[in-house]
Amino acid sequence: MSAASDLEACIAAGGVAVFPSDTVYGLACDPESAAAVERMYALKGRPPGKPSAVMFFDAGLAAAALPELGERTRALMARLLPGGVTLVLPNPRGRYPLAGGEALGLRVPDVPLLSGVGRPVLQSSANAAGAPDARRLEEVPEAIREGADLVIVAGELPGTPSTVIDLRTYEATLDWAIVRDGAVSARTIAEAARAASRRVPGQSS
Repeated sequence: MSAASDLEACIAAGGVAVFPSDTVYGLACDPESAAAVERMYALKGRPPGKPSAVMFFDAGLAAAALPELGERTRALMARLLPGGVTLVLPNPRGRYPLAGGEALGLRVPDVPLLSGVGRPVLQSSANAAGAPDARRLEEVPEAIREGADLVIVAGELPGTPSTVIDLRTYEATLDWAIVRDGAVSARTIAEAARAASRRVPGQSS
């Protein structure tokens, strides 16, 4: 079996997996399983109810899962994904309620090893809450590695977590804000936003 099929099987069975993203090692579980989410949070000591991002391994699947997103937002997503960003999007229909509430964190990493994964996961970094992110598998706490149902090894990763970008008002105003600096620079995001606005009919750059 491939790493992608192993991860899909683990998530489908309600398991928790340690996996490589394009930034740091992460934890993944079924975003619609309360038991799996509770177990993942307990493994890393994350406070219950604290939002986590939903991750897709294909940008097209991510866009299809959120059909209510507007044209402006989709144009910018197409410029940024896949890549080392987490997008905070409006969530008026309350999709993936275990991930958060009126806002939804969305992540699509550039990980060829897992490009065949066809289902979303709820993800968080594979570290103890508040501790440094894991660039190498041995930096993932032993308790997390032993408690997970699957561990996917991919060597050393870049080590800088994703840049978190607030796009909740972007559709109406074209405004965006960086919530957390990370793997993708503000300059790169600004260039993507300018290019995306030129692709939307009737919008200025």
